[in-house]
Amino acid sequence: MEPEDKSILAAIYASSLDPSVPAYDRLRTKLTVGKKFFEERIKHLVAKGMVEKGSNPPRLTFIGRDALKVVLVGGVFDLIHPGHIHTLKAAKEVGDVLVVVIARTATALKIKKDRKIYHDEGLRKELVESLSFVDLALIGREGTLYDTVEFVRPDVIALGYDQAHSEKDVAENCKKRNLNVQVIRLSTPIPGSKSSKIKEELGDTIYGI
Repeated sequence: MEPEDKSILAAIYASSLDPSVPAYDRLRTKLTVGKKFFEERIKHLVAKGMVEKGSNPPRLTFIGRDALKVVLVGGVFDLIHPGHIHTLKAAKEVGDVLVVVIARTATALKIKKDRKIYHDEGLRKELVESLSFVDLALIGREGTLYDTVEFVRPDVIALGYDQAHSEKDVAENCKKRNLNVQVIRLSTPIPGSKSSKIKEELGDTIYGI
């Protein structure tokens, strides 16, 4: 498959989860292509059975979705630091589409009550989606992690090196929801780069830097 076609499929997939940004507009953030080129490639992908015929906005068929490997990463992402960048880049290298789920503030505080959070989930989402290698940033759904996983239906869930979830538990909970997901643990070349450590050292003075 041509790289441009895979990028179009990825844009269509991302827009199916967040329709506020049309697929063509998403594609334009990754590739400099005209609308005519986009429409011609859509016709090509329809002919190959990867995009539903006559769908507006375009929608992937099962064949089109199966052509993509979607990787999901979740976290708070309150302060973006080099550790996050390495982790997210490593996750993107595993597949074709990187979906990053931003934990709701209430969810993050439920997990760790004494956590200091500087940005609300909307701002944290903006921080993450500004990274060029992130295909889609979503705020986590109300409920459990697995409600969001069920919505995204990724092929891979990538856990950060220091995230508390175990690969086995995540895989088993996905299986209970009939989700066939590979769960992996990512490493980092800079394990000392952590939000909690930055906050501990800088505290409320962080915005005075």
